[in-house]
Amino acid sequence: MYDKVMETVTYLNEKVAYRPKVAIILGSGLGDLVDYIEEKVEISYEEIPNFPVSTVAGHAGQLVFGKIGGVEVLAMKGRFHYYEGYDMKQVTYPVYVMKQFGIENIIVSNAAGGANSTFKPGTLMLITDHINAFGTNPLIGKNDERFGPRFPDMSETYTKKLQELAKTTAKEMGIDYREGVYLGTTGPTYETAAEVRAFISMGADAIGMSTVPEVIIANYTGMNILGISCITNMATGIAKEAHSHEAVVEIAKRTGNEFCRWVAETVKKI
Repeated sequence: MYDKVMETVTYLNEKVAYRPKVAIILGSGLGDLVDYIEEKVEISYEEIPNFPVSTVAGHAGQLVFGKIGGVEVLAMKGRFHYYEGYDMKQVTYPVYVMKQFGIENIIVSNAAGGANSTFKPGTLMLITDHINAFGTNPLIGKNDERFGPRFPDMSETYTKKLQELAKTTAKEMGIDYREGVYLGTTGPTYETAAEVRAFISMGADAIGMSTVPEVIIANYTGMNILGISCITNMATGIAKEAHSHEAVVEIAKRTGNEFCRWVAETVKKI
């Protein structure tokens, strides 16, 4: 895979003059953050060698290069999910590319269901840790030491320094947020009420279908990681209504303004 990653990196180096140290992965309905990016260069996934293509509504499928407050950034507008039929290497391929492209700090975001009963739709949650409930791991298989070690440590997966920076920024901006543990599952079904009860007993505050694989690879390759969930619905058994992806995207778009402001100001300080 190393040769494929470097082919992608070579293509991007030829297409853009930017060499950002900060990347942002945008979750369902949170793509409006690109409106904060100035001097944009947008590249469709279809144009990028070896890149998968996003197939989910709410995921545009573009790499967006530019600046936020003078800081060069790379934003991934639309991610890849295991439930789309991609294998874990494909799901996490962009993170390998980002690292080889020179990214040092990555901000991952998602739309998630609230398992913590004190949350409500629209709550922003700073991710302090995660639970991998995918039943697999993107690092299974032969290891390539050029990317990272065979047995990566996960004791500080979400970088405390970036968390403190985000907390300080939120306080300065008057943005309300919570902290919690994100649990990632394969999807595409929403969880049953029994599963949610089990996940809560495990310590989950929010549940989603992404993020964990990308974070594992970002940690493996040595990036600093900041994670933020937008709680778009309450999990099954807590919520009174049935779930739909359309409702998730709608809530994310409605509450995304606070998320975008928070991330944009945090980026300026990295």
